[in-house]
Amino acid sequence: MSVWDVLVGQAPVVETLSAAAAAAAGVSGAGGPAAARTGMTHSWLFTGPMGAGRSTAARAFAAALNCENIPPGCGRCTGCHTVLTDTAADLRTVRPEGLSLGVKDVRELVRDAASAPTSGRWRVLLVEDADRLTDQAANALLKALEEPAQRSVFLLCAPSVDDVLPTVRSRCRVVALRLPLPADVAAVLARGGVEEAVARLAAAASQGDLERARALATDEATRARRAEVLRIPTRLRRTGDCLGAAADLMNAANADADAANTIRDEAETEALKTALGVGATSSGSTAKRSRAAKAGVKGRAMTVRGATGALKELEKNQKSRGRRTVLDSLDRALVDLAGWYRDVLVLQLGAPVDAIHPDHHELAARLARGSTPEQTLRRLEAVLGYRRRLADNPGLVPLLTVEALTLALRAG
Repeated sequence: MSVWDVLVGQAPVVETLSAAAAAAAGVSGAGGPAAARTGMTHSWLFTGPMGAGRSTAARAFAAALNCENIPPGCGRCTGCHTVLTDTAADLRTVRPEGLSLGVKDVRELVRDAASAPTSGRWRVLLVEDADRLTDQAANALLKALEEPAQRSVFLLCAPSVDDVLPTVRSRCRVVALRLPLPADVAAVLARGGVEEAVARLAAAASQGDLERARALATDEATRARRAEVLRIPTRLRRTGDCLGAAADLMNAANADADAANTIRDEAETEALKTALGVGATSSGSTAKRSRAAKAGVKGRAMTVRGATGALKELEKNQKSRGRRTVLDSLDRALVDLAGWYRDVLVLQLGAPVDAIHPDHHELAARLARGSTPEQTLRRLEAVLGYRRRLADNPGLVPLLTVEALTLALRAG
């Protein structure tokens, strides 16, 4: 299995990246012939909608660049394996877990880029969600892109070229990915052992997002949350119903964040406290502590200089990560809701296209009979509009935003 097999429905992208990796493999060292780098450049920007596999494509390319075989990208050698498992010494991955990616992380990345690779052909700097770079961080990255090291390559990922600064994108070669077709996603799920009917349903409902499709096909809780989201339009009879539906949506998003982050947050906090010696005592050796305890003498707690600030910084980062998880969960819910209104509009117009949520056909048909295409289009635009607001303004209060959306859906 080659590294390119994970790029579902991305034949043009595979062709571009495999050609670049082959060209890069021809560079024997610093000062090699310029012709050997035809098709290869020091900075790349992978774009595409959520679920298209931007990070997956970037990682596959990184593996091919450090592959030990020809043609590169075998997926079996040590170079490929270590990159794919994120254990390669010459790979640095930066993924913003909070609302933004700050200048501190980028400066560390730039310092790494100045070093020569230790074991592979290339030192690879992979930045996931480069659209979350702060202005300071983007400017720090820009200097490295303007003066690239000989054996380093930057791989940036963002939804579109417009989501990164013009000065950054102008120095990158753009690789545009698209969402794979539902048939391609269903085929991947079926090869993984998912029943064919379940695979087709999950592929359609995921709207091309392979990871989302896997979750829908294998996780009952994910399917239940999706079903609750798709029932929201049938609940909006009164103002109280709208506020209740919004509260339920927020509770589900908060539950997702707690499930994803609580154990990790506690482990990080305890690890930092241990590293800083917070809670340790200054009563000396084990023997002395034992004698002090027998004598009724209490140990004096040690305070490490800077410990309080470090713990506060960790807490701040954890809160930012939790908020990002909530926003991501809401975004998935709004994508499902937009797909449902699209199904309603398809029924009203009699368009000969497949449904995104075929298992909720009866609910969609009921709303299609009780409303006009104009109302459905306004509701669809409202869902997409509020989704953009949350994406563009992460400082918004999510509950108030979702309440405004449910009220707009009721008004039609």
